[in-house]
Amino acid sequence: MKLKLLTWDVKDTLLRLRLPVGQQYHAEAKNRGLQVDPASLEASFHQAYRTQCRLFPNYGLTQGMTSHQWWLDVVTQTFYLSGVQDDRSVQPLAEKLYQDFCTAHNWEVLPGAREALEGCRNIGLKMAVISNFDRRLEEILRQCNLDKHFEFVLTSESAGIAKPHLGIFHKALRLAKVSPHQAAHVGDDYVNDYKAARLAGMHSYLIRAMRGTKLQEQGVPDEHVIQSPEQIIPRLAVDSFNTICAEE
Repeated sequence: MKLKLLTWDVKDTLLRLRLPVGQQYHAEAKNRGLQVDPASLEASFHQAYRTQCRLFPNYGLTQGMTSHQWWLDVVTQTFYLSGVQDDRSVQPLAEKLYQDFCTAHNWEVLPGAREALEGCRNIGLKMAVISNFDRRLEEILRQCNLDKHFEFVLTSESAGIAKPHLGIFHKALRLAKVSPHQAAHVGDDYVNDYKAARLAGMHSYLIRAMRGTKLQEQGVPDEHVIQSPEQIIPRLAVDSFNTICAEE
């Protein structure tokens, strides 16, 4: 059966941060008279983020949190771990950073992403987003001029379910009104994107700069690995005739 829907992950698939988090936090802190080492902020951010994800998965939605508060807590804890423990300084800084990460100022489109989306649209594919992102994603995509390509944007916050839970893929399929074998997903994470989509019955492709031994051990065929977004066009052209149409 012919492919009807292509869903995309966003972070590190279509968009990436312009600068590492530690550098962006450092710059904003410096603007407010706070001197904090960017390397320390980078390490502290990853520690705070991992802890927050473990204690309050998917933005703490089932525990009564909002994604806004979830991120403010991450930023506050990041600065706390880096030695800045003055709430009067950190709270407005955290709010400013939350707003900044909603803009194209902090995000850039990956090379080949615009060409990939234009190409998919030109061949008549319906496209959508499935992302473990919060409610800011639609505005970020709009500011980066990518929103026009998508039928809908399904975030883990709006769905109430995060990848790799199969429910978020099933919800996207229901919204698009297509069967799993009529859809494919593209992302950069083996578990959240490639494996989960296949378990949901979809086709999937993994974006990786190099294939690597680990992917071989995980059984990801060469033809399911692409090095950049625009490589999806020739890959779909091949698979549409060899794999997908063979299922009709």
